[in-house]
Amino acid sequence: MSTTDPDIAIIETSSLGDRSYLISHDGIAVVIDPQRDIDRVLALATEKNAAITHVLETHIHNDYVTGGLELARATGAEYVVPEGDPVEFERRAVGDGDVVDAGSATFQVMHTPGHTHHHVSYVLQLGDEPIAIFTGGSMLYGSTGRTDLLGSEHTDELTHAQFHSVRRIAAELPADVEVYPTHGFGSFCSATPTSGDSSTIGEQQQSNPALTQDEQTYVDELIAGLSAYPAYYAHMGVINTEGPAPIDLSTPEPVDPDELRRRIDDGQWVVDLRARTAFAAGHLDGSLGFELSTTFVTYLGWLYQWGAPLTLIGDTSDQIDDATRELARIGIDHPSGSAVGEIHSLATDGRVRSYEVSDFAGLAAEDSDIAVLDTRQQSEYADGHIPGAINIPLHELPHRLAEVPDGKVWVHCASGYRASIAASLLDREHRSVVLIDDDYNRATDLGLDTSKT
Repeated sequence: MSTTDPDIAIIETSSLGDRSYLISHDGIAVVIDPQRDIDRVLALATEKNAAITHVLETHIHNDYVTGGLELARATGAEYVVPEGDPVEFERRAVGDGDVVDAGSATFQVMHTPGHTHHHVSYVLQLGDEPIAIFTGGSMLYGSTGRTDLLGSEHTDELTHAQFHSVRRIAAELPADVEVYPTHGFGSFCSATPTSGDSSTIGEQQQSNPALTQDEQTYVDELIAGLSAYPAYYAHMGVINTEGPAPIDLSTPEPVDPDELRRRIDDGQWVVDLRARTAFAAGHLDGSLGFELSTTFVTYLGWLYQWGAPLTLIGDTSDQIDDATRELARIGIDHPSGSAVGEIHSLATDGRVRSYEVSDFAGLAAEDSDIAVLDTRQQSEYADGHIPGAINIPLHELPHRLAEVPDGKVWVHCASGYRASIAASLLDREHRSVVLIDDDYNRATDLGLDTSKT
């Protein structure tokens, strides 16, 4: 038997706030909770000179399309999925106490319901020694997975179950065991924000609310703190239960300027991926601005009408390809077209619009009688806001445009990103907007937020 510990490699998907893992030891690799773009996993296995023999899922995911089924088929690996989930493909169903043998390392299954009913965690052992636990959406760093994704009728039951699952993990494993969650790095699958990039059982005993609070306090505070989550989550569980189709990362077909205009005039989604300030300076009349950033796919997926035609505009073909990969991760496949180039070259009819970009200092210099739209979530607004600002969270704005005051509207969020999308939605209606591209802390520093004084 090897005397070295297994190598645990993290595969980060920061745009969705998730992590996948490749654990390699003595030429054998096990992958846990892989994203749909499995080329990253295959490249890492090659780099580690390890053959993938097992692919393990902690649960049926609600925030991304899994790459587990395709990865297992591509490598001939055994596909391991928690028992109880009614999946429509061949897999090894595992339950509490089962063991997955991967050469000299083993993964013991621990049933840890809460995030979902059938959720499991995997305890990595070398011999009889536990080294790490892969907790999926159970124990996160200073938090736990949210418990409302299966419907409000299950939330109370699952929240109590989550408490006991985290308590069980802490009770059964030594304090020095490393904790490796899938969610909690910006994912909306986290019940509350998390902190840190690594942790142990012992550290969680000092910081995790499921381990520092009594059961009812934990349950009450978790449920009270749950905020809205992206609308596309409704489709993820269905796709993952049926078995996702193989990913297609081919570049969408080029679209000429006349066709771009026709699609916009038909009411189709034509999404501009350029920087939000570039979009504000000049964009096709009727297009929408979704800057290709780490939160691009979350907010586009949240607002997007599922199944609608989607055309992408970018500075470069690489930008188009990056967006195509991000969209495929949440099941938005085969964008219906793409266009690359300087914006005026894509507007042969001359229909280019622009709007002003400012900051909170610019807002402070204005007369007090102006309209301000706050696109943050209600919980953020409740924590502090500019008096008089109307709060319409970004994900609600498409259905509440009529509530936006007439005249020029200054639009802000916490950083400028959500506000930039909101500004483009208003601009599409030919409203007069000013994008506040600034950190909300500046509003507080300037004395604009007097809601708590």
